[in-house]
Formats: sequence, structure tokens, C-alpha cells
Amino acid sequence: MMPASLSIITAAFPREERGTAIGIWAGVSGSALAIGPLLGGMLTEHLGWSAIFFVNVPVGALAFAASRVLVVETRSTEPGQALDLPGLSTSGLGLLALVYALIEANHYGWTSTRILVLLLAAAVLLSTFVLIERWSTRPMLDLGLFEDRTFSGANVAALLVSLAMFGIFFFVSLYMQNILGYSPVHTGLVFLPMSFLVVVSAPLAGKATDIVGPRWPIALGMTLLAIALLIFSRLGTHADFLQLLPGMLIGGVGMGVAMGPMTTAALSTVPVDEAGVASGVVTTARQVGGAVGIALMGAIVAAAETVAPTDPRFALQFVEGFQHALEVGAGITLVGAALAAILVRSKPAPVTAKRRAQHPHVARRRRRAPIRSGERVSRF
Repeated sequence: MMPASLSIITAAFPREERGTAIGIWAGVSGSALAIGPLLGGMLTEHLGWSAIFFVNVPVGALAFAASRVLVVETRSTEPGQALDLPGLSTSGLGLLALVYALIEANHYGWTSTRILVLLLAAAVLLSTFVLIERWSTRPMLDLGLFEDRTFSGANVAALLVSLAMFGIFFFVSLYMQNILGYSPVHTGLVFLPMSFLVVVSAPLAGKATDIVGPRWPIALGMTLLAIALLIFSRLGTHADFLQLLPGMLIGGVGMGVAMGPMTTAALSTVPVDEAGVASGVVTTARQVGGAVGIALMGAIVAAAETVAPTDPRFALQFVEGFQHALEVGAGITLVGAALAAILVRSKPAPVTAKRRAQHPHVARRRRRAPIRSGERVSRF
């Protein structure tokens, strides 16, 4: 759904207004950061954890009805469109194996047979996917898109922003409940200032992107996220709300400032008929980044824990691992800010059909294309 919503926005708005539109999209998406933890906490606390999944039923029904009434359909006009089933299968199974391995590695052990086999399978499947897409005449993912440094930089930023975001929401939630003794509802309430600032800052960042370009908003947002992670890493076993608040405020602004511009940067490099593919890549980068963030930080936290949760020493060990994990996350996010500043152009040039035709990858596909009846060989 996320790539589809972004491709609709790309098709509906001209390039000079797209940053503002995507900023509003990011702000509305950010409102879920306020609603989700609070509503999830209420359901978990009063009805049980399985109740959170039933929320999708009325929300999904409402979204289905709204899309049928409000959304104007758009699709690629290029002839001969078809599903790339080999690419779809290898990429889907490869990502499934990778994400499952990352999430479960701390449970089974990074050197366990199960995890090693899954990581090997992910490497083989994703390598096969790249080969299929490289030589296919109708690839699901045009690898030539990554030749644009802005597109590549925006996806790196998406991956690392999600790494930081998941680190904050997942591990700070655990910290508040397991160490500070907050209830699920109380935890959701503490996140409200951060979520509110995401909603407010994302549209403003989108408007700024239309004026100054996406490079510096992305770099600034990721730097603020790194600062928020460092602030959270200074928390001890007896923190209060006032000690949590600075990280929440800075992190909220950082997320809001970074999310929209990085998406705008990626979509600005492709023609409208490839917006779905580009937004799909950005969304995948976010999901993989979140999985990597949880796995990486989880491994660091777990390495510090040598006693059971019922042991009085557990709180100190958890906090020690929690601090180290967030420090690592902050360092990675700062690297991402530097990469965004280097790779993302201030004003990305859209990849027009003529410009794409000059890419070596596209040229190879054209040379392999069959000659149709009546077609002049000079086209090649």
C-alpha cells in the first residue's frame, strides 16, 4: 500500500509541488506514530496483545471504500506490461529469508544452522534476482535506476532512518516497560510529543524541499535522529519523563525532517510511470532497515545480559546493553547523514525517457529486444 500511495501522489502533483505533497503524506503517516502506540497500549493492556490485529479489519474496510471513491487510477502507458514472475519470486523469497534470519538470529544464535542456511539462501536468491533483472527485457526493477547517485543515496537514507526509528520505538518501549515499570498505555502517552512533532515538521520539511532540494533536509534530519539516540543512550535505571522528553522532541523533528525529503529525492529521479517501482524500492529499504536495526541493536543488548529477568542485576545489564546499542545506532545514523550530503543532489534531475535510454543497462536490453515485423534494423 505504501508504494501505491506514493506513486499516486507522484502522478497527481507536478514536480515543483511534489515535495510539499509528500511532506503532507509523511505527516499523515506520522500521525500513526501517535495513534499506534497509544491505541496498541490500550488494547494490549485491557484486551490482550492479539486484539491489535483486529484493528486492521475496520481500518482496511474504510481504506478500501475511500480508495474506490476518491482515488483516480493511474498506470504505466508502456506497452507489453507483465508481471516479472521470476524476479518477483526470487526477491520475495530472498527478502523473506533475510528478514527472518535477522529477526530470529538472537533467539537461535548467529552461528546456528538454521540462521546460516537462511542467510546463505537469502544471498543466493537475491544474487539470482539481480542477475534476472539485469538480463530481463521486462524487469520488475530497472537496475539502471541505481546509477543515479541521488536515487541510491535516498535509499541508503531510507534504510538508515528506519534503523534509527525502529531502534527508538522498539528498544525505548522495552526500556520504559521493563526497566521503568511503565504500563503499555503510559508508554504510548510518553511517545505522543515525538509523534506530534513528526506530524508538524514533515509538511514543513516537504515545503522546504521544494525550495532548497532534499539533500540538506535529509542530512539535518538524520543528524537530529543521531542526537536523539545519543540522548536516549544516557538514560539510566531510574529516568523520569523530563529526562525522556529531550530525546522525544529532537527525535520527532529528526524523523519528520528526514522522511519526506528522502522519499521526494528518490521519486524525483524517475519518470512518473516508474514511480511505483521507485517507491517500492524505498519502502523495501525502510523495512529491511528496520529489521537490521532490531537485529543489530538486539544482539548488542542480548550480549550484555547474562542473568534472568528476575535477577536484580538484570536491570543494570539491560541498561548497559541498551546504551551501547543506541550509541552504535547513533554512529550509523551519522554515517547515513554524511552519505546523504555527499550522494543526494540539491535539485535532482528527473530521469526522462531519453535520459534512461542512454543508460548502459537500458541499452543492453534494447540490443537484446527481438525485431518485430516491419521494424527497421537501424533502431539498434
